[in-house]
Amino acid sequence: QVQLVESGGGLVQAGGSLRLSCAASGRTVSNYNMGWFRQAPGKVREFVAAISYVDSTTYYRDSVKGRFNISRDNAKNTVYLQMNTLKPEDTAVYSCAVGGTYYIGTREYDYKYWGLGTQVTVSS
Repeated sequence: QVQLVESGGGLVQAGGSLRLSCAASGRTVSNYNMGWFRQAPGKVREFVAAISYVDSTTYYRDSVKGRFNISRDNAKNTVYLQMNTLKPEDTAVYSCAVGGTYYIGTREYDYKYWGLGTQVTVSS
């Protein structure tokens, strides 16, 4: 079993930046793909970014490419999401997840452990 705790969310003006952290405990996540998802009010949860455990290859949804950066620090058992040039449409609860497949997944069912999430609110 893995426990994930996200932090770093908050209220920021459009154009600002936030850095989210996802600290894992209970098991090392260095051998797992890791992902970030988000869920806005009244909407389904959607894939944001993922990082491979093999070579740290990264994947992003189109709307965040060039603005968000996912990274991992295996020594700290932590994954990060650096979010720049934030937009009001980025407002959501952001959750990290541990992958359950050998391939990089973009669907919820590709991930097996989830954190509770951290709120990100971007004001216009």
